Amino acid sequence: MIIGVPKEIKTHENRVAIQPGGVVQMKSNGHEVLIQKGAGLGSGFSDEEYTRLGATIIDDVEEVWKKADMIMKVKEPIKEEYPRMREGQIIFTYFHFAADEALTKAVIDSKCIAIAYETVEKADRSLPLLIPMSEVAGRMAAQEGAVYLEKPKGGRGVLMGGIPGVKPAKVLVLGGGIVGVNAAKIAAGMGADTTIMDINMPRLRYLDDVMPKNTNLVFSSKANILNMLPTVDMIIGAVLKPGAKAPHLITREMLKNMRPGTVLVDVAIDQGGCFETSKPTTHKDPVYVVDDVVHYCVANMPGAVPYTSTLGLTNVTLPYAVDLANKGWKQALKDDAELLKGLNIANGIIVYEDVANAFNLDWSDVDTVLN
Repeated sequence: MIIGVPKEIKTHENRVAIQPGGVVQMKSNGHEVLIQKGAGLGSGFSDEEYTRLGATIIDDVEEVWKKADMIMKVKEPIKEEYPRMREGQIIFTYFHFAADEALTKAVIDSKCIAIAYETVEKADRSLPLLIPMSEVAGRMAAQEGAVYLEKPKGGRGVLMGGIPGVKPAKVLVLGGGIVGVNAAKIAAGMGADTTIMDINMPRLRYLDDVMPKNTNLVFSSKANILNMLPTVDMIIGAVLKPGAKAPHLITREMLKNMRPGTVLVDVAIDQGGCFETSKPTTHKDPVYVVDDVVHYCVANMPGAVPYTSTLGLTNVTLPYAVDLANKGWKQALKDDAELLKGLNIANGIIVYEDVANAFNLDWSDVDTVLN
């Protein structure tokens, strides 16, 4: 199979879908790897590193897409890439369809095979291809939020850890999953008075045993959230329903209960965001203000630390990609229930119910496209 790796073109997205070591594994299984010139530079990997290990460097992105049987990316295709998708071509990347109707319809029209990193799911319901980027985004959420708490950045002017005689910042993390725990670890490690809210009581009991002592565990309810809003300095949104839109836990009306300069960091923005007033931003222009509340809603947070992110991501995606290349998409999905969950759209048919429900579209059982 011919594997194509185009350069990411989303604003300030410096990750790449395969590291040089991955080329070796693909080549050893008999596959050809085409890398667009400069695709790895943002992550610290030169074209020479790829060619030395057997990849072919191609200048023209159109040629990469045209020749490849499978495209490996990091971020979802954007508008200028829609015409490059074609019938029968496997595209293996993050898609986050439920937050993007235009992308969903473009993929349907292209009749490509869209396998989404974010919905590959293990039997224990963990999301192996989302975990490393959730770890990165969670840890970044606290440190980026700390920056925007500074007065020159629009925040309240509060130091995360305080000083002797002055209380530290109060941070509320909505969601006790991978993102939330990593965000809370960093916030608490910086000395902030940190609270995690979640609706899963067994999870809260577990976190009570393992989190730092300056982390509080509280059952998530609208009443409990409302009670905290007048006192918090930062809220990190870290809720996720795989493949579906994130719920709005903070409404526009609730912003009135917050103090001017409070910072909201919405890590769920790829799935539509968990604050009603959230809209995607970029690393170039990361924040905006609504009702005196600072919103940080960068949709590709891990792209700011591409070396770490690329290695973390490709460590987990490569085995699945090799399987797809070795067996073809139908057989690979039939053989692997985890990877099967990653199939969202194939041959113009939605096979992931939550994606269809997001836009009131029809969907079919996955067996429809596998047989």
